[in-house]
Amino acid sequence: MEQGLQSAVSSVKGIGGVRAALFEKMGIKTVEDLLFRFPRSYENFADVYKLRDAPPGKVCIKARLLSSAKIISRPGASPLVRASATDGTDILSITYFNNPHAANGLTAGREYLFYGELKTNSKGGFEMLSPVRCPPDKGGFYHPVYRCTEGISSAVTASCVKNALKDFSGMLADAISPETQKKYRIPDIKTAISFIHFPKNEAEIINARRRLIFEELLTLSLGLRLAKTESRAPTPNTVKTDFTEEFFALLPFAPTGAQKRAVSECVSDMESGKAMRRLIQGDVGSGKTAVAAAVMYNAVKNGMQAALMAPTEVLAKQHKKTFDRFFEGTGIVTELLTGSTTQKEKARIKKNLAEGKIDLLIGTHAVITDDVVFRSLGLAVTDEQHRFGVRQRSALGEKGAAVHTLVMSATPIPRTLSLVVYGDLDISILDEKPAGRKEVQTFRITSEKREKMYCFIKQQLDAGRQCFIVCPLAEDRSENEEIFDGDDGGKEPVNAEKYYNDISNGVFSKYKTALLYGKMNAKKKNEIMDAFSSGEIRLLVCTVVVEVGIDVPNATVMAIENAERFGLSQLHQLRGRCGRGAEKSFCILISDSYGETAEKRFETMCKTNDGFIIAEEDLKMRGPGDFFGERQSGIPELQIADLATDTRVLYAAKNEAENILNDDPALSKPENKLLRQKVIKLFASIN
Repeated sequence: MEQGLQSAVSSVKGIGGVRAALFEKMGIKTVEDLLFRFPRSYENFADVYKLRDAPPGKVCIKARLLSSAKIISRPGASPLVRASATDGTDILSITYFNNPHAANGLTAGREYLFYGELKTNSKGGFEMLSPVRCPPDKGGFYHPVYRCTEGISSAVTASCVKNALKDFSGMLADAISPETQKKYRIPDIKTAISFIHFPKNEAEIINARRRLIFEELLTLSLGLRLAKTESRAPTPNTVKTDFTEEFFALLPFAPTGAQKRAVSECVSDMESGKAMRRLIQGDVGSGKTAVAAAVMYNAVKNGMQAALMAPTEVLAKQHKKTFDRFFEGTGIVTELLTGSTTQKEKARIKKNLAEGKIDLLIGTHAVITDDVVFRSLGLAVTDEQHRFGVRQRSALGEKGAAVHTLVMSATPIPRTLSLVVYGDLDISILDEKPAGRKEVQTFRITSEKREKMYCFIKQQLDAGRQCFIVCPLAEDRSENEEIFDGDDGGKEPVNAEKYYNDISNGVFSKYKTALLYGKMNAKKKNEIMDAFSSGEIRLLVCTVVVEVGIDVPNATVMAIENAERFGLSQLHQLRGRCGRGAEKSFCILISDSYGETAEKRFETMCKTNDGFIIAEEDLKMRGPGDFFGERQSGIPELQIADLATDTRVLYAAKNEAENILNDDPALSKPENKLLRQKVIKLFASIN
């Protein structure tokens, strides 16, 4: 990139020290940053309509002011500014609220371009409320609208961008070759930048966006492919003998074809002499834990230590029980290390781990502390990996030499998003459910039918079953990171503690009931989960702490209060806590919300149990930025591309990235210098 574009933004005409400081607050430090800060929308001053011919929506009307604007005082309220104008076909009434300065410059007899929502008033005439206006000579193109900060308006930004284009656009160098531009029918970078800021028509916007989206997704695809190549380093941790069949013989059930395929792919990676980097992705109840156990069994039997990190102590403890059951009689030594492990136990575990006396360590974030040292870590497994930050995920693998990495996710990811989120991993998908798993029947009810729901839950409890009731709040605070504000029907969210006190002393007083939420004392939390797992506790009132990994086959009802406050994927995860046994199971969504988004979520949940279909719908509704509850997925921040809608461009960019790297694996050729710089800059945001 030419040095001129890396000059301070104050180099642009019209940007002094004060404005430069304000731009820097928005992350705009250089001329290049300014040119690549794209408009968020446009005001169409290119297409001018007559009042009687204008289509619905926002339009531009050219009209002559009939009289000077009047400021109308209102007792106890801000003044109004009103004016009337005509385009020769009809009269346009114009009103500005809370802006007495809008009257300035509105002179009788002059023509203006007014842009805004054209409406019909109660008298059948035309009106615009708070329209944007400009003189006729400023029309003929789309006016860009930029995200602003206090002291820098959109109009000021547009003026500065125009000056930057005039003085610096000649320095824009193209990272994409003319041949590639021709192949994908995209303009050069100078044209694209000019069009995106000041388009004359919609076609110019479309062409500019296509070029800039392609370049951004190409850069993203190149970075992920390079990361994947660099991560597959030679490793001393090689599987010499495949013990898969020996492990499968230990299981009390027959593995599915998908489980066999996934284990085979993992073992093949570990036999290759290069470090495995693989994702096991499967819907709720697809058997990921057994796959991980098979891979860990192979690692340990081939002389390696293995470790598994889970996001919660409840889940880590459950994994410990499961693996102990799988590995019974094999001589494999497992240990559990969490935040609540006593200091004496921690010291013993760390000593034995360093001496190689422990084969498999299971735990929470406690396993990645600096004083946890392995003698020969060869396999690192991360469960529910999206719940960990990027650094946390890599920290476990750094405790050994070229360690094999296996990550598991029970949150199905749409294919489009998985290309990005897991672009540096090979993917194994578990698309079969173990024999005997039944679909959970899902209903949506309003709070008026809550008493009927209680009767239904009693029937299940009387039949010997167990049930969950999930609330969005624990005490007076939320434990749900995916709350959908503005779509709650005006209802107060249900408080789990109050809810528990009410029903345990009332309608369910004859049943053993307990309360569970994330901020509880770890010892108390484990006692409650153990009692629920054993069947001692029959009804569990809880928060989203039970969202992942809780396996109680006798649970047949999952009732979710304030269901409108949960994302689709989260509702699906919660539903997956029941239906794990032989009995028919049910999910009941309780909500008084009739918002459009909530209704779409409920409709999707009630018609399908397929997590991948649900994930696609969730992505459409929320977009990739909010797809995960924690924004730690490792996706670089994209300026213009939208992974939810730009699917075709993503596939094209991914294919082109493969072509480029097949010819130049390290992007070291002179013609790829700019692309390499763009990759480094894009991925710097997540390092």
